[in-house]
Amino acid sequence: MSRTPAARPTGVRGRRPRTRRALAATTLFTLLLAACGSGTEEIPEDTRAADLGREDVVSAVHEESAISASLPAKLRESGVLRIASGIGVPPVAFSPEDGGPPRGVDIDVSEAVARVLGLKVERKHVSGASLITGLNAGRYELGTANLAVTEERKQVLDFVLYVTDGTGFAVRDDSELTRIEDLGQLCGLRVGTGTGTTFEADLEAASKECAADGEEPIAISTYPDAAAHFLALRQGRVDALMTTASVLRYAATQQPDLRYLNEIERKNIGLAVKKGSPLAEPLKRAVNRLIEDGTYAKILKKWQLEPAAVEKSVVNPPARP
Repeated sequence: MSRTPAARPTGVRGRRPRTRRALAATTLFTLLLAACGSGTEEIPEDTRAADLGREDVVSAVHEESAISASLPAKLRESGVLRIASGIGVPPVAFSPEDGGPPRGVDIDVSEAVARVLGLKVERKHVSGASLITGLNAGRYELGTANLAVTEERKQVLDFVLYVTDGTGFAVRDDSELTRIEDLGQLCGLRVGTGTGTTFEADLEAASKECAADGEEPIAISTYPDAAAHFLALRQGRVDALMTTASVLRYAATQQPDLRYLNEIERKNIGLAVKKGSPLAEPLKRAVNRLIEDGTYAKILKKWQLEPAAVEKSVVNPPARP
């Protein structure tokens, strides 16, 4: 039987550090679909709070001709940037309850970048699979879905760095857990995460190590969307949630009785384009322009993501900052 949080130490235990197992058995396709640490899961839609994120911080951005002149001729002539976006939960991207256009850090950054490039946005809500195939088929020029940069993904896509993110943990307010530094602390606990995600794979690997060390395995519960994650935690069916740090951190500011703990393994997050796309360099220059003129800082402040800031955008950064 799984132990409850009260039956386990709440701090960092004096056990050997665990090395994350490489997901060698996971297919390249699964890795490609993963959002920031979140595997194949399509970010679930969250329609709460009509006023959430309504503040306008991008309409004052104007075209930078020195950058837009470097666009591929066909794109410059069309004047339209076709973007495939995963739309799910704040602060990444979500659909407001008033039925208006999507909002979130991905939405604001990509809109501001398009303005620097002198392009109008044509955005489509897509799943992870459609995003990848659509980019490679040329149906979209740009993809946004809180995509973590990995060596596997860089085999078929190019990434333009714009934020960082990590693996996060959250609990109910009445939990005795205070901080998770190592997945070994989760032995014997019930942990909720997304179905088919890299979080699930990491938890499965850690659970096997728990058993190998003579401890109770992790009782892993997987859910198809974030709403189901949070409901399971509120109802006491899991002791903790493990998923994208920015989502959990933001949710803790919006949901009563939800406490964000901490994050581990911060990763670089990129705007995705087709491998070898000539759009990558203009995108990088556009993001750096937003950093220089202060728009980037305004966007991150709006979404309470200041810790996610990068000092400079690059094409195809390493997986970790």
